[in-house]
Amino acid sequence: MGLFLQDEGPCGVHGIQRDIVRDRTWRCKLDKDLTYIDDLDIAKKRVLIRVDFNVPLDEKGNITDDTRIRSVLPTINYALDEGAKIILASHLGRPEGKRVPSLSLVPVAKRLSRLLEKEVKLAPDCIGPEVEKIVNEMKPGDIVLLENLRFHPEEEQNDDSFGEKLGRLADVYINDAFATAHRAHASNVAVTKYVDTVGAGFLMKKELTYFSRALENPVRPLVAIIGGKKISDKVGVLVSLCEKVDKLVIGGGMALTFFKALGYEIGTSFCEDQALDKANEVIKKARERKIKLFLPVDFVVADKFSPSAETKVVTYQEIPKDWMALDIGPATVTLFAEAIQNAKTIIWNGPMGVFEMDAFSRGTFAMVSNVANSYAMTIVGGGDTDVAVHRAGEYAKMSYISTGGGAFLDLLQGNDLPGIVALKKKAAKAASWEHKRIEDHA
Repeated sequence: MGLFLQDEGPCGVHGIQRDIVRDRTWRCKLDKDLTYIDDLDIAKKRVLIRVDFNVPLDEKGNITDDTRIRSVLPTINYALDEGAKIILASHLGRPEGKRVPSLSLVPVAKRLSRLLEKEVKLAPDCIGPEVEKIVNEMKPGDIVLLENLRFHPEEEQNDDSFGEKLGRLADVYINDAFATAHRAHASNVAVTKYVDTVGAGFLMKKELTYFSRALENPVRPLVAIIGGKKISDKVGVLVSLCEKVDKLVIGGGMALTFFKALGYEIGTSFCEDQALDKANEVIKKARERKIKLFLPVDFVVADKFSPSAETKVVTYQEIPKDWMALDIGPATVTLFAEAIQNAKTIIWNGPMGVFEMDAFSRGTFAMVSNVANSYAMTIVGGGDTDVAVHRAGEYAKMSYISTGGGAFLDLLQGNDLPGIVALKKKAAKAASWEHKRIEDHA
């Protein structure tokens, strides 16, 4: 018997990916009014590309996953083919406005040089006379990577002066950092005021195109799977999805908040007591929209939060008072597999449990396998979900894995992304100037 919430409480082909990088035949509401790099004349020009090289590093400063670097190679290679002078700008980690040597982009410059088989020079800073001198001496085809933007507090403050200093370096500005597009920072908002020509890169286009296909005109049934720990971070997303999806599957720690809101014992499981009303709001919205809201029917519970904890599987009605739920159980895995069986579009954000510990990883990895082997277009987003997909070895079977976490959630919620809004405003202003120029010469 399936557990889903409808009118009464708890009861019971992978598509072939088409290369959309340079495809102008597909336009969507999300990327309406955006100009892309291949629409612009960038030959021999200084092109400042905002990228997201916020890659994970080990304790020795080695890159452990270079996916975010590889994801912008199409944009960089296109600029190289056009003979542009390429200036790359990124942040790394959270240095909080201070120069932190361990968060230098040195390892990124080395990895990018190997991937491109071409020297990538690392500038000593991202603004200032020395950087301007390096940029002014560039030749067509040269690549300079600016040092960590967040070594300056003005970056996260969206400081106009800082944006103007970045703008001095460029004739053309390209934003290809989808993962930071939900942040109003100087390198993706303020800078657009000080560069005459702006546009987006191919990664940005790919992200927006897949989201549009999933949310604006999806092939149905459309199923959303939302996991993770906190409902407070995602309540807006859940309410918004109730307007769009046919089925909503909820797992992870946030499911326990739902069960407590419904009056069930959850033991010492993580719960956001301040979010109980929000959970009820989602339940009410799902009932109003008559969509199927699936919750777990069983859990893997433990006597403590530890890899060595004693564990057992119990139903959602039987969680002991002094135990905690840390993963979905086998019956839930079967239920959720059935929920997505006939899906044509699947959106997934958030793991099903504490998958970092082996004893509580089976639910998440089973979900990865079920989504990967479905006959749906599958879009996966969020850092933890991305990690789980990679660890399970199912990366190649997903239609698309988003590079954004917060930006992914903001789009699901229907929010505008400041980095994209800034590009559109600049494009609209440029179009207005061009229209006036034509009228003046008519």
